[in-house]
Amino acid sequence: TITTEGKGTRTPDLAVFTACVVSEGKTASEALAANAAAMTKVIATLKKAGIADKDIQTSQINLNPVYGQPVIGPNGQVVQEPRIIGYQASNSVTIRSRDIKGFGKVLDALVASGSNQINGPAFQMSDPRAAMDEARDDAMKQARARADLYAKAAGLRVVRIVSISEGGGYSPPQPVYAMAKMADASSSSPIAAGEVEAQVSLTVQFELAQ
Repeated sequence: TITTEGKGTRTPDLAVFTACVVSEGKTASEALAANAAAMTKVIATLKKAGIADKDIQTSQINLNPVYGQPVIGPNGQVVQEPRIIGYQASNSVTIRSRDIKGFGKVLDALVASGSNQINGPAFQMSDPRAAMDEARDDAMKQARARADLYAKAAGLRVVRIVSISEGGGYSPPQPVYAMAKMADASSSSPIAAGEVEAQVSLTVQFELAQ
């Protein structure tokens, strides 16, 4: 019984990230209204940048109270507990960008339009099937070569494959948190996509004989 891991690599053709708008107001309604206006502008910017409707999805909406500082007495005791002084609203959308080369300009446009938090990017394969098949082929070749090695060392030969069990697979990486900053209008954010990897684990049982 041999267990091997095969890999298939590809240049990513998809960048997944999350853009978030955080707004504050004296009341919950004021914070939500400001946030809705800002997010509407962000979504319009995404569409103008060529992102399709199907590639924009609301992922999270939050509304939380903002508390002031407690009042501390002369002896260090709390005279007054923190009170609500306002509200903070946030709205996040998950975006799939299919133009890797133009991704930096999309980020800069988002920040300029009001997005003040960005998660990502996570580079992915839109269709990992070819890379997965490459990984399977790699894993099987390794398994057969190892079986032949053990058989030869034991003075035997490989007769046939008894069973094949596959594990693992392609798991798209998730966006990593990063604070967004206002970009210099003279240049876009540099983006290096690198490569992404599909992995397959195979457990293959061989029959050996004299």
